[in-house]
Amino acid sequence: MMRLSDKHILLLATGFGSGKAPFSPGTFGSAAALPFCALIWLSGLAFGTPFSFLLVTALVIISVVVAEEAVKLLGEKDPSCVVIDEFAGMFVTFAGVTLTWKVALAGFLLFRFFDILKPVPVRTLEKVLPGGAGVVMDDVAAGIMAGLVLQIGIRVLG
Repeated sequence: MMRLSDKHILLLATGFGSGKAPFSPGTFGSAAALPFCALIWLSGLAFGTPFSFLLVTALVIISVVVAEEAVKLLGEKDPSCVVIDEFAGMFVTFAGVTLTWKVALAGFLLFRFFDILKPVPVRTLEKVLPGGAGVVMDDVAAGIMAGLVLQIGIRVLG
């Protein structure tokens, strides 16, 4: 099995460097995820297709593995520069929707709201899950909450 170098692990974990922003690395990481979300949509793999749910699941699993390795390399429980979890959360937010610029903006804002607020289910996952799973799964939970609100908003507002 191919093993990524430490340099490549950290490149992925920091969202291609977006997590090294001098302030609000989570927000910068979430913003850096948007072009990747758009790329998936533009490639014809619309977020509403069954294949896209498999893709999002695979990306979440990869994020957990990469975050686990980054936590070990950096020697911190949840390093602020590790933003691959924001990528996972953003992908989850958009699962099941057609991506437009309005939906992308609303999804970004909703995800950041739930990720920063950390309601009980989000906070609980962060505390009880170890390593990479704890780093990523709270953002997945925030993405699920943001995605549900986004779905409701799309249906109510059109």
